[in-house]
Amino acid sequence: MSGFELSTEFGKRRGLLLCLYLLAMSALVWRAIDLQVLNKEFLQEHGNARALRVVEIPAHRGIITDRNDEPLAVSTPVKSIWATPKKVLYSGHDLTQLARLVDLPPRELFSMMEERIGREFIYIKRHVEPALAEKVMELNIPGISVEQEFKRYYPAGEVAAHIVGFTNIDDVGQEGLELAYDHWLRGTPGSKRVIKDRLGRIIEDVESIQTPDPGKMLHLSIDRRIQYLAYRELKSAVKAYHARGGSLVMLDAETGEVLAMVGQPSHNPNNRSGMRSELFRNRAVTDVFEPGSTIKPFTIVAALQSGIYTPDSYVDTRPGYFRVGAHTISDHRNFGVIDIPTIIKKSSNVGASKIALSLEPEMIRNTLLRVGFGMTTGSGFPGESSGYLGSSTYWSDIELATIAFGYGVSVTALQLAQAYLVLAADGKLLPVTFIKQDFPVEGKRVIPAKITRQVRQMLEEVVSSEGTGVRAAVKGYSVAGKTGTVHKAVEGGYSDDRYISLFAGMAPVNKPRLVMVVTIDEPSGDQYYGGQVAAPLFSTVMQGSLRLLDVPPDKLSETGARQIVAGTDMISRGAQ
Repeated sequence: MSGFELSTEFGKRRGLLLCLYLLAMSALVWRAIDLQVLNKEFLQEHGNARALRVVEIPAHRGIITDRNDEPLAVSTPVKSIWATPKKVLYSGHDLTQLARLVDLPPRELFSMMEERIGREFIYIKRHVEPALAEKVMELNIPGISVEQEFKRYYPAGEVAAHIVGFTNIDDVGQEGLELAYDHWLRGTPGSKRVIKDRLGRIIEDVESIQTPDPGKMLHLSIDRRIQYLAYRELKSAVKAYHARGGSLVMLDAETGEVLAMVGQPSHNPNNRSGMRSELFRNRAVTDVFEPGSTIKPFTIVAALQSGIYTPDSYVDTRPGYFRVGAHTISDHRNFGVIDIPTIIKKSSNVGASKIALSLEPEMIRNTLLRVGFGMTTGSGFPGESSGYLGSSTYWSDIELATIAFGYGVSVTALQLAQAYLVLAADGKLLPVTFIKQDFPVEGKRVIPAKITRQVRQMLEEVVSSEGTGVRAAVKGYSVAGKTGTVHKAVEGGYSDDRYISLFAGMAPVNKPRLVMVVTIDEPSGDQYYGGQVAAPLFSTVMQGSLRLLDVPPDKLSETGARQIVAGTDMISRGAQ
């Protein structure tokens, strides 16, 4: 073959190859135009199918406030870091830096991934600051993502811990009113469709599917100023008397609202590391005790209702003790022949027992039932105890005699406060509530108003210079109340050196505004009587609370009035 023929053959082949090349290029260009211009929806649909996700939008939990709209529980946005273990491990990234940011040993983080490699979702660290979450995402580790959550904060800390309670890490109520009103506070999460990148980060919101419905606000009856005052004074008293614990309950005598409820020991719900479960319970509603002499006013109520006794009736308590079967009931001294008010003022066990034994047992029991003993208060607080009040059918004489001065029946501090609320409300039983009331409250009459007023006058004498509760007096205000000192029940009987010190009372006497019960559990040392331990605490908290609520003094001289007005601002500032 000549050179000319070879050249012609080569030219044909080159032309063919060039045509094929141009044809292939044209096909590719056409395909690109087809996919990205003419039919681009196809690629978008398939791309979105791999990156389009539906994510949950967490709902904001409702705020809890006191009666003056001061916050007691709020939720703030935080981030939580999670991972898909298989993606993380297969990425080959070094996890040392991630471990340092989330405060975990690298080996522990790696083991966590390996042990859960079959899962699509595990939490690495929850409720972190947004700045930390941003640093984690800047590592660009495939399979590591963040999501928004809410963390609960409690501005009042341990001061209101037993009332408010707390939520778990998923923002679900676990204790206190957070649990009782969880359905009200918890919102309904929403959802949205988003596009995520290969690292799981949201790069675009596509559409809203369901808008989150935030939880409702809860307005409590608590007055945070009084709560702080009560907590400070109770904690100080428990410490001063080296007591095992204590409780204080304050009710509004006009509405039945709980204005303050504190307990010791307490806990800080914002810091749960090392917390013990026994610190969670609200002792004022869960712990029961024998009320001792604080029940005597209701023994007198039964006596006055019977028609057998009047405030002018006399009882012979000589020689300071008497026998009931094989048992001896005694006073700390011989009071002689005394009238009904003196039985209360001097806290005579003999006088109360003789009155009870002269009445039908059912009369005593019905009186106690009507003022709320033996049943819950209806406050709705989780774990509230109903106490104990047995059937009078089976009461022996000694049981009836001891019930008259507070043994053989058990109550909670809240129950006792509600019972004294009946005396303060002119014989009406008001429902106890932790929720702020915006309208007048109608109670149920359970005792004639005349009798409750007579008993209030007797209780005022308890706080006089001749009564057992003189240390409960409040300068400028009339106070009615009753002391109690209870031997604690132990195996085989009652302890000789373990006591509960009590004071229950109200102020002002003629038109009570506040009712308060104080209990100090096992005070140590020489002072353990209710009049020595609980009464002074009652006085301090009652005085500050009356002033904070601008209740006008009803028992003072002109000089005393000037002193009280001058001191109001100091207490207001101290309770902030």
